[in-house]
Amino acid sequence: MLSIAASGLGPFEAFVLGLVEGLTEFLPVSSTGHLILAGPLLGLPAGSETVKSFDIVIQVGAILAVVGLYRRRMAMMLKGMAGKDDAGRRLLLNLVIAFLPAAVIGSMLYKTIKSHLFYPLPVAAALALGGVLMIAFDGVRARRVQSGVELDALTPKQALIIGFAQCFAMWPGTSRSLSTIVGGVAIGLKPAAAAEFSFLLALPTLSAATVLDLARDGRTLLESTGATPLIIGMLVAFVSAALAVRAFVAWLNHHGLIPFGIYRIVLAAAVLLFWPA
Repeated sequence: MLSIAASGLGPFEAFVLGLVEGLTEFLPVSSTGHLILAGPLLGLPAGSETVKSFDIVIQVGAILAVVGLYRRRMAMMLKGMAGKDDAGRRLLLNLVIAFLPAAVIGSMLYKTIKSHLFYPLPVAAALALGGVLMIAFDGVRARRVQSGVELDALTPKQALIIGFAQCFAMWPGTSRSLSTIVGGVAIGLKPAAAAEFSFLLALPTLSAATVLDLARDGRTLLESTGATPLIIGMLVAFVSAALAVRAFVAWLNHHGLIPFGIYRIVLAAAVLLFWPA
């Protein structure tokens, strides 16, 4: 059996990676990209399958944070399944529709993405491109604060468009939150409504990624790290994600995306300039 020392993932590394995951999962800055960059800075081997799997599995903490924060929406959807809440049923249907493109395309490209894109330079490229997009798109976001519609008005066709937008986030560094929020605002949602749909869409998307990774590499991950780092990573991700979601929704309507875009471009430039070749 491999030891924690062999994997390099001890309690401290788990705490830092959990914090990075929770703070960045629902912000438009790419949690996967930040985790890929954070690993080598902590002395973890770049490209390690154990570290990649750890980064995916600790998403469970972020998932549970959204379940807790949006428990009323969750209750609506449960009632909708029982035929007791039409709005909840429509929301659930839209989430299923939006999830399908990533489920199909992601399962086809899983190995290719994990083998070729989970490295600093591809992440830097995606960070920079996403940053430029955010800055250019912020004027549309500002107009949608007044003219956009609420989440209950979302149609299945619009949900499918957001689902295809989410597929761009398969490139680490792009940001699933960025893709889905921009997609939602582009088809007419208010920014806060687009963010809420993005967070709810994270539940099936991140859960599917976690289950897929556990099925393929779960035993190896547990043998390499032990249970303690996984528990620490999930707990820290849970707390930090809950704080980040609340702060981001409050920020989005009043301040917009430009600061996040600038941050992404600066981070991408730092990686390209200073990261070892």
